[in-house]
Amino acid sequence: MTATMSTLDDLLRPVQVRDNVGAWRWTVRRRLVPVRDRLLREHPTRREAWLSARHARALRERDDLLRRLDQLSSRLLVAPDVDVVAGQLSRLLADIEHHAQRVHDLAYDDVELEIGGSE
Repeated sequence: MTATMSTLDDLLRPVQVRDNVGAWRWTVRRRLVPVRDRLLREHPTRREAWLSARHARALRERDDLLRRLDQLSSRLLVAPDVDVVAGQLSRLLADIEHHAQRVHDLAYDDVELEIGGSE
């Protein structure tokens, strides 16, 4: 996933002249598929009541990210100004990375609770 995100980030950097905009659009769209699949497979388990609000937030956030990803994937193919869409996709990728970190934090908190933590 990290390699895919890095490749996408490189593709989305502003370029003054794109030689073949159509090929670029399809390349970016193809690279978005694994990102979307990864978000769809994400199912944080809810085991403890004190984490349930954070789990619900993570699921809402994931659904919002998927909605934005679907909208931008469609706009990518038809938008006259690809740099605007590329900028929006770059922001989305940053948001997805932040979301992934929050999900990892949830998993860590859940394991820490199971083991007993430091308290």
